[in-house]
Amino acid sequence: MKALEKLKDISTALASSGIESPAKEAEIILRSALDMSLVSIYSNNPELTPEQLNRLDQIIIRRANREPLQYILGHVDFMGLKLFVGQGVLIPRPETELMAEIAIKKVRSQKSEVRSEEKSRSTQHALRITILDLCTGSGCLALALAKEFPDAQVYGVDISETALSFARKNAGNNSIGNVTFLQGPLFDPVAEPVTRHPSPVTFDHIISNPPYIKTSDIKDLQPEIKDWEPLSALDGGEDGLNFYRKIISTGRQFLKDNGILMLELGEHQAQAVAQEFEQAGFKGIEIVKDYAGIKRIIHARNSAGT
Repeated sequence: MKALEKLKDISTALASSGIESPAKEAEIILRSALDMSLVSIYSNNPELTPEQLNRLDQIIIRRANREPLQYILGHVDFMGLKLFVGQGVLIPRPETELMAEIAIKKVRSQKSEVRSEEKSRSTQHALRITILDLCTGSGCLALALAKEFPDAQVYGVDISETALSFARKNAGNNSIGNVTFLQGPLFDPVAEPVTRHPSPVTFDHIISNPPYIKTSDIKDLQPEIKDWEPLSALDGGEDGLNFYRKIISTGRQFLKDNGILMLELGEHQAQAVAQEFEQAGFKGIEIVKDYAGIKRIIHARNSAGT
């Protein structure tokens, strides 16, 4: 069987299983299975070997069961990083890439501000930004920031050891050495002084894409999400705000003066989360919309002296 004939078969099978973008996914599956570019596939239309056909059929069976394509392929691209994913870890989304981009801009701006202050005082301190990523999952945010700022010290925290096993593998696969992954709920792993930290750790930046889906809404999610991705990475409680309350109410004690707390938002959550920031005493609250016009990211400063 030729590749393009199989491509049509894959698209038809996916469509009959209720996949939203069957033609696009069919191309991704064929390209991955053959390890060829789409240009080569369309221009050369190679004859498929029995082994290739068998591999494709196995992928189609799994995808027809609504297993996420990212789990089947075993990896996802995120900010130029190849991240391994599988059952037990949340799949990084495009909107989280936007959060990474904004966080990178904020870190870069803060580094510039500190350098200017040091220059004006004629000091020679080496700037070492510290960043904490809560609910790190695959490590996507922590690793994107660690890669961008190799002189920073980045920590990623997650309650799931399964997720952290992926995060550590992703750090090694991308040769990123300035990130440390710790297991535990939210701030607990950094709350107590340890041998390498004589006093409790504080951070220049704290970021998080926490669970934010209402418990009652989970049953209505796509099968790829509700049946495959970890519930602990999805369930934000009765109103979806449980993790925001915990992170915001506790966050200031782990932030340096003028440190930034940045959170990804679920749809229609911006106002409620902004109120949590205000009540906790944060200043300079800003909300950023994603490319679909949804209020997706919120950040604020731990204003000194308040």
